[in-house]
Amino acid sequence: MSDTPRPIPPVKPRHFPPPPPLVEKTPGLWRRTPPAIFPPIMGLFGLGHAWRALAMQPGMAPLQPVGEVILGGTLLLYAFALIAWLAKPLRRPAVVVEELAVLPGRAGTAAMVLCLILAGSALRPYAPGLALGLVVAGLIALAALGLMIATLVLTGPAEGRTVTPVFHLVFVGYILAPLTLVPLGYTTASTVIYWAMIAVAALIWLASLRQLIARIPPAPLRPLLAIHLAPASLLATVSMLLGQPVLAAGFALAALAILVALAAGANWLLQAGFTPLWGALTFPLAAAATAAMLALGAPGFWIGGLLTLAATALNPWVAQQVLKSWAKGDLGAKTNAATA
Repeated sequence: MSDTPRPIPPVKPRHFPPPPPLVEKTPGLWRRTPPAIFPPIMGLFGLGHAWRALAMQPGMAPLQPVGEVILGGTLLLYAFALIAWLAKPLRRPAVVVEELAVLPGRAGTAAMVLCLILAGSALRPYAPGLALGLVVAGLIALAALGLMIATLVLTGPAEGRTVTPVFHLVFVGYILAPLTLVPLGYTTASTVIYWAMIAVAALIWLASLRQLIARIPPAPLRPLLAIHLAPASLLATVSMLLGQPVLAAGFALAALAILVALAAGANWLLQAGFTPLWGALTFPLAAAATAAMLALGAPGFWIGGLLTLAATALNPWVAQQVLKSWAKGDLGAKTNAATA
């Protein structure tokens, strides 16, 4: 027996493959276009309307091209995004229901429909007939979307039957229509929408406050709380259009109170860091700027002007980040978008 030790066979290292990348290479063009691209586009529409309102103030007429350029560019961006999303239901209509199964999908789809109404408001000075058609189409689509979401909530699991800030987009979004309808002379229809939306918004605010006291929302979903600012701001603006200055001032002050509360809790609100849900911050801020300028007189001019500058800094940046994530291919996975 030899004393020579046997050579130790080499140990072949085990191979541990890296985790799959977040970016998905889905075959086909626009098969997973995420609805999350629409809330920041809605914020850009709001920004354009805020600059348009600022240009209407005494001595601010030279600023008129700013708002029109923003609105014109946003119209083109929205048209492209809408075509990209429509490629999904044109391939497979059932994808719409799957889109609404998750909260980012519901928020994004609602924002997509509301952008149609905002597009009408943007075009109203230039093409009144087209603007009216877009608003009517948007109202019909919003009613259909509300019916679908209500059905999903009522027939879904019990833990999903909760009121979320997205309900404002779905069930109070009709308040955007008077921005176009009142200047076109449809005052009666606008008045009906106005009073109905006051009641619906109040119910959602009360239900949301009750839920917020009972349960703190998880950090990634907290930016959606900013949506509560939008109805108060829009009700203030529509109140002025309908000749209700006292109610307009009341809603505008309520909007500023909500805005102050959100700003005071900004660290808590944004604790999760940047996510695509930051799109929910954009339109409410711009809407509050417009409401302050129209409803609060001279002080509102300065408050609204400062808020417009803040929205000018925030809204395009959020839109850039979200659209860049879409271009990279990871926004669909981040927001669990449906695939056609």
